[in-house]
Amino acid sequence: MKNYSEKRDFHRMKMNSEIELTDSNGVAFPGICRDLSGTGMQLFVEKPFSEGDEIHTLLPSTNEQFPPFETVCRVLRCEPEGDGFLLGVEIVKVKR
Repeated sequence: MKNYSEKRDFHRMKMNSEIELTDSNGVAFPGICRDLSGTGMQLFVEKPFSEGDEIHTLLPSTNEQFPPFETVCRVLRCEPEGDGFLLGVEIVKVKR
């Protein structure tokens, strides 16, 4: 039996990688992917989002043998942190 901290179906992979986000108006801007799991991500961004907003993400690959990781996500939460905002997003679709 898993202890409480291990009850997730997918473990989080800690990261600190640059990611490109595109909002519903087609405006692209940078962010930082703090962690990634099989169903979601935690992102640090400079502008706030509303719960339910759809965003597209593009996480560049560091290896030529692998394509960038491109997703469609839904914002689950947005909390102020420092000079920006911490987003919890659910991966709705993996584009590639």
